[in-house]
Amino acid sequence: MNAASVTFVQWFRSAAPYIHAFRGKTFVVAFGGEVVAEDDFIDFVHDLNLLNSLGVRLVLVHGARPQIEEALKLRSIESRYAHGLRVTDRESLACVLEASGRVRNRIEALLSMGVANSPMAGASIRVAGGNYVTAKPLGVIEGVDMQQTGEVRKIDAAGIQMRLDQGEIVLLSALGFSPTGETFNLSLEDVATQASVSIKAQKLVFVMDTDGVVDSEGVLQSELSTEEADKLLTQDQLSADAHLYLPCAVAACRHGVARAHLISRHRDGSILMELFTRDGIGTMVTGLRLSNLRPAKIDDVGGLLALIQPLEEQGILVRRSRELLEMEIERFHILEHDHAIIGCAALYRFPRERAAELAGLAVHPDFRNQGYGEDLLRAIENQARKLGLKKLFVLTTRAAHWFLERGFKPASVEQLPKEKRGLYNWQRRSQVYEKTL
Repeated sequence: MNAASVTFVQWFRSAAPYIHAFRGKTFVVAFGGEVVAEDDFIDFVHDLNLLNSLGVRLVLVHGARPQIEEALKLRSIESRYAHGLRVTDRESLACVLEASGRVRNRIEALLSMGVANSPMAGASIRVAGGNYVTAKPLGVIEGVDMQQTGEVRKIDAAGIQMRLDQGEIVLLSALGFSPTGETFNLSLEDVATQASVSIKAQKLVFVMDTDGVVDSEGVLQSELSTEEADKLLTQDQLSADAHLYLPCAVAACRHGVARAHLISRHRDGSILMELFTRDGIGTMVTGLRLSNLRPAKIDDVGGLLALIQPLEEQGILVRRSRELLEMEIERFHILEHDHAIIGCAALYRFPRERAAELAGLAVHPDFRNQGYGEDLLRAIENQARKLGLKKLFVLTTRAAHWFLERGFKPASVEQLPKEKRGLYNWQRRSQVYEKTL
């Protein structure tokens, strides 16, 4: 097998956990009219088709600003902005509707392609649209009448979910309608944010001009908590796009969206590289605040026992006495919600082999399937890397698939560090899995 083939196989295998994890999940992907206007927009559409073929439920939200500007220019109508938004009078609204229609038509046409010997060959994508967005006028802001510029009042989540359940891609324009029959020009980011929250999307993706969020020292921030993002937003060094989309990402995560991503429109395949690689290529925002994830203290022992004892009784976790837990408390990280411990995980080092054991990973039943297990795993992995360790292993009797889907591979008892092999419980017969860091 040549080097290119080896690289492809390795990449495909590394992407498998994400493919499993994303199947059946709902993603909202938002992109402006400048993305649609580019010649290589068809490549982006191919990537959306690939996501759809992998079982991802897609809601696409498109803008049309450059197309609207072009339509206004042709009619010799001046563009007016206030507070970062277009002031939409009746004449301008006609241009907004015309431009949005053209953009929507181009997206639907490309999603309908099925030419042989192309990435869309054999695709049978149905695109759904409708009056899913109810809007209201912004009114007068600091003395400026925004006229037909509005904001989202309500998203028809049930209607969108019905279309997604039928295997269709839902396409939303940055337009909304009032109960009185009026049409309002909305912002792309408002529609995308409100839609992602209303339909309880797992991911919200903004496609923007820059690579993501870059701090004052010019370093790309690959991962931010909402708390970290708030701090960065106080800095003047952020790009215009980051200032526009980062607050929306934060708002979405704080209202139930598991992850929000900010990626560049100038990198071919950026959405695939962000979603299907461990480190991504943009910025991921997570709703988990740093204050919620911290090293455990001796005062946490009671809360930890309450969390893990039910799992110990079910045979999922190894039993630990209160005395042992007190002795090993510095090995644990805990996850809090409203000052209650809802998750934990521990790291046991084996410096000679440059390895570590992930143990005691648990999430309260009321908070499962919300990404908290992944957050704890990531915290342990990051701690192990900082300690210079190269391998993480886990022993489990009931969660093998969960670890396999997150990059762990089957291993044998003989591959455990010597000290751990001597402690292995042959009656429990835990399965061994390991992951290279």
